Amino acid sequence: MTQYAVIMLAAGVGVPILAALNAALGRLIGSPTAAAVVLFAVALACSAVVLVLFPGPQALGKVAGSPKHLLLGGALIAFYVLSITHVAPHFGVGNAVFFVLLGQLVSTAVIDHFGLFGAQVTPLSLMRAGGIAVMALGVAITQLA
Repeated sequence: MTQYAVIMLAAGVGVPILAALNAALGRLIGSPTAAAVVLFAVALACSAVVLVLFPGPQALGKVAGSPKHLLLGGALIAFYVLSITHVAPHFGVGNAVFFVLLGQLVSTAVIDHFGLFGAQVTPLSLMRAGGIAVMALGVAITQLA
């Protein structure tokens, strides 16, 4: 379990870095949308290398038979990258990521409570709702300074 926490912590560290780097690239080249396309090209290349290095290339053959709604994750990550790349230079990386985190806290609670998309059901208790509120407040406080 510890290795999962470390991996997700690193992923979390990467989110604001991704936002800042891609926003800067978008400003530099004069197109946040082009910057997002470059990001996705690099991400595709990196993902392809990992797919080849670790068992799994045969899994791509199963995608065609998968429920189509499971592919919406690609559209959601495109929306995230495009929106953060466009918004961060005008709103600030901290503010942009704050609202992303707030959205993640709310949607995570709903997904877990109802077990949506095959997630493990974790009911939204009063204690859990309070913890989410404290997390949201903590993130908000970081933006007030």
